[in-house]
Amino acid sequence: MSMRHSVSSKLAASLISILCIIAPGAWAQTVSPEVASPVSPGSESQAGGGQQGGSNAPQLSQHEKAEQELKKQEKQRILGVVPNFNTSNEQNAAPLSSGQKFRLAMRSAVDPFQFVAAGLSSGVNQAEGNFPGYGQGMQGYGKRFGAAYADQFDGTLWGNAILPSLLHEDPRYFRKGTGTFKQRLFYAASTTFICKRDNGTWGPNFANAAGNFIAGGISNLYYPSSDRGVGLTLQNAATVTVEGAAGAVFVEFWPDISRKLFPRRPKLTGVGEPAAK
Repeated sequence: MSMRHSVSSKLAASLISILCIIAPGAWAQTVSPEVASPVSPGSESQAGGGQQGGSNAPQLSQHEKAEQELKKQEKQRILGVVPNFNTSNEQNAAPLSSGQKFRLAMRSAVDPFQFVAAGLSSGVNQAEGNFPGYGQGMQGYGKRFGAAYADQFDGTLWGNAILPSLLHEDPRYFRKGTGTFKQRLFYAASTTFICKRDNGTWGPNFANAAGNFIAGGISNLYYPSSDRGVGLTLQNAATVTVEGAAGAVFVEFWPDISRKLFPRRPKLTGVGEPAAK
């Protein structure tokens, strides 16, 4: 994908522009109900014991807890369409196994929306004459579509599965959901370079950075020869990095945006009378 003509980056930039205009005053101090409160060690077992009589409460392993959280994440979509599987609302979420990281990555990579996004990006690139080596017509569009989808697939596979497994990093975005607008904005943008590790600590996001460059390098295999080289590698890596930061900011504030765009109206029991609470 081209950094100048990427549909997703333009869309993300527009969304962030809107966010920056309406957010600071409205969300000076925001607490989102979607984010679970941190759980102190032993509190889950105490709660479970209270409900089931104490010692007979089953204890889930870390893998089983992660599996439960993954099942919730795999149902997350923005506006019911855009996949949001890689976002966790649990700050103390259980770490994923390598198999779970690969499953989550593939779930995102083959989602139907990814093909729609690749199709839109390809259409814009063809209309603006990008990558002329592909030609025009359906053949040219097909080549652009394949390249756009390959960019997405490679970036997801390397940045969200292979490298996180090797480096013991968690590929998910852990939504903050609390604090001032500036704090949340900085946190979201910084996760492009800082990530949570499998042991619960935070450190440099090597998997994301290296994954973007690896995917950018692989793109030299299928882009027109006239566009190949270091420039293409750096451009594609930079594009994915910028899109990642923009996407994190959007995901962080989407629940707030959603509540303002689609406020829940109280049900009426009679003409003009709100339902009794």
